[in-house]
Amino acid sequence: MKKNKISFGTNFWSAYEAGNPYDALHAFFDFSHLDEYKHTLNEVAMHSYKREIYKQDNPCHIFVVYTALSSFVKVCNCLKRKSRKWQAKGSAEYTSIVHLASLSKEEYKNPFKVFQKAFEEKSLEEFEFFLCEIVHLSLSPHSEESDYDIITPYIHLVKMLDAGQLIMERGIEKIKKEKQREDILSPFD
Repeated sequence: MKKNKISFGTNFWSAYEAGNPYDALHAFFDFSHLDEYKHTLNEVAMHSYKREIYKQDNPCHIFVVYTALSSFVKVCNCLKRKSRKWQAKGSAEYTSIVHLASLSKEEYKNPFKVFQKAFEEKSLEEFEFFLCEIVHLSLSPHSEESDYDIITPYIHLVKMLDAGQLIMERGIEKIKKEKQREDILSPFD
């Protein structure tokens, strides 16, 4: 049976279409730095409450960021599903609390938990709607209030950005299943 490949949509903002989530994650962080993504996301979220248009001199910039973040959310959803088979490599120790960024100690040790928590609370469609909503509101010259909760997906997206960067720094490896031999004793022994 042929496996269907998931399209992450990286060809819209990157030079190629990534075939697997790890390659798409690589392309995402090669396209721009973590700080730039977080700064832009913060600015767009703040402008969604203002009467001014985000980057009025060049508002098309937001569409490129929107497509990149949309691809990133798809990658995170895929990584959530693969978290049973894969784990982050390397040391899970941090030398300073600054290294944690927005992550808890538990999430820093296992960044895949960030994706699991995020997609337990919000669906992929809800994250995509959140991105559409903040782009729409940030490009509107009118002050509109969203009927949708944009704080929760914003916080999860920031945490997913930090977890994604951490996975890129450490790399990933397959989880080794240790075969434990269980001796079954007969009740008659």
